[in-house]
Amino acid sequence: MTERRFVLGVDLDGVVADFCRGLKPIAAEWLGVEESRLTDAVTFGLPEWNLDPMGGYEPLHRFAVTQRQLFEKLQPVTGAPAALRRLSEARVRIRIITHRLFANFFHQQAASQTIAWLEKYGIPYSDLCLVEDKTVVGAHLYIEDSPNNIERLRELKQEVIIFTNSTNRHMAGLRADTWEEVEKIVSEKQRKYLASNEREPAI
Repeated sequence: MTERRFVLGVDLDGVVADFCRGLKPIAAEWLGVEESRLTDAVTFGLPEWNLDPMGGYEPLHRFAVTQRQLFEKLQPVTGAPAALRRLSEARVRIRIITHRLFANFFHQQAASQTIAWLEKYGIPYSDLCLVEDKTVVGAHLYIEDSPNNIERLRELKQEVIIFTNSTNRHMAGLRADTWEEVEKIVSEKQRKYLASNEREPAI
């Protein structure tokens, strides 16, 4: 008999990895401005940083990953690695779902930096899904910070924890401000899942 596992679909950037804090000094270098001039209160796409004169977000992203190894140097969000280790020990299946193949021709660097970072911080996972459309990857519960991804998952009646940051404060729904809160929500959802004897979804 196949063991029943509760699957948690985990976004990385802004949820497990402190993306904006890591990108900010690189963006300041790219723009030639003091880091203090770049606000932390950003929205999706970082329009607050005035990237348009330098070609928008994509050139900055390419520079950050290929020249400054962004995905390998990010700091984890407080409490995330330890919480994921505890959840994994409790038999939650961790399914990383992240859109890090954002631009063409440096997928190897993006993927290898991601794997190295997960190993560096001891973050357990059973599956690593590098996809843009997160609705194609099954999970019993997702944790996300992107408003667009949250809305798309909800349209398909998928349950999502909103991990709070400045991009999603306007959204209502199931929400966690810290990984301590995430862990409590996931543990309760897992308990209910095991009681209902559901099957694990396919990737």
